[in-house]
Amino acid sequence: MFDRRTARRRTALLLSVALVATGCSSGGSDGSGAGGATRSVKADNGTVTVPVRPRRIVATGYAVPALIEAGAPLVGISTWKRGLPMMDAQVKAAYDALPKIAGEAAAETNYEGIAKARPDLIVIGVPAPVLGDIDVARLKSIAPVAAIGPTVPSAWRELSRRQADAAGVVKNLDAAKVAYDAEAARLARKYKDVLPKLKLAHVGAYGEVAKGTFQREFDGSWGTNVANDVGARYYGQVRKKGPGSRAVSENLSIEELASAFAGADVVTYSVSPDGTVPEAVKYVLGSGLWKNLPAVKAGRAYPLRYTEAASYKQALRTLDAVDRAFAPLLGR
Repeated sequence: MFDRRTARRRTALLLSVALVATGCSSGGSDGSGAGGATRSVKADNGTVTVPVRPRRIVATGYAVPALIEAGAPLVGISTWKRGLPMMDAQVKAAYDALPKIAGEAAAETNYEGIAKARPDLIVIGVPAPVLGDIDVARLKSIAPVAAIGPTVPSAWRELSRRQADAAGVVKNLDAAKVAYDAEAARLARKYKDVLPKLKLAHVGAYGEVAKGTFQREFDGSWGTNVANDVGARYYGQVRKKGPGSRAVSENLSIEELASAFAGADVVTYSVSPDGTVPEAVKYVLGSGLWKNLPAVKAGRAYPLRYTEAASYKQALRTLDAVDRAFAPLLGR
């Protein structure tokens, strides 16, 4: 648990971000703001000419939480159900109020709805391989399209900044980054005598129970990248790297659990935002192999919440969860 000083510090950090965002949320940018002024941004679909100061933006996928939090002038978004538990009341209210012009899948895009929203910029936040499910040419007939989608899980930092830059609200996002960096640095100082000395391993939420596998995550993955900013290091690496998250995580047979985690001083595992254990993780925790892991027998197995943060404001919650998880290591 956090003491009152920590709570006050956190409130001050978030309040400063909110004040900056409020002051800049009219779609301001670093440009001149002239009515027809344009500039070029690099996107997954090439170099795109966008308004210097967009007034009406449609966002999909990972761009949704980033641009809501940055105060972009949104007129339509895709649904983003996976991120709802990580939204605070202010962001959730903004999300609820915005017209939904696409579903969770790229194929669920409502082109007529987007046209009716009369955007002057469309920011698509889906992985590059999924872009083929979207009729980009049709969207380009409506407004400039900047496709800026995720790669490895830890890339949400760069991803959200590129999305905010395209939308002309990067200053607002930078304010959120300052708050996140300050808190991460505080926690790194708090754990500097403990975490760097330990070898960690992580059980992710995307194992496949039907196939008898569990997910092991390394540095830079969903459940580890924020903990990395505090000084945690997850040893090892993927044996056969693939694109996206497969570069920093792998699915192993449950029989490999003992050998995979034998060298871990600490084991962490993903849980849902409400603290419940996903089925893929429950499968691992119920294994006899799990109970005999050295870290588990030593009482050093800790749950981590908010492991799918995709924005600085969400990641502040992840930092809270990391702090709560690792507090026993300080022996206080």
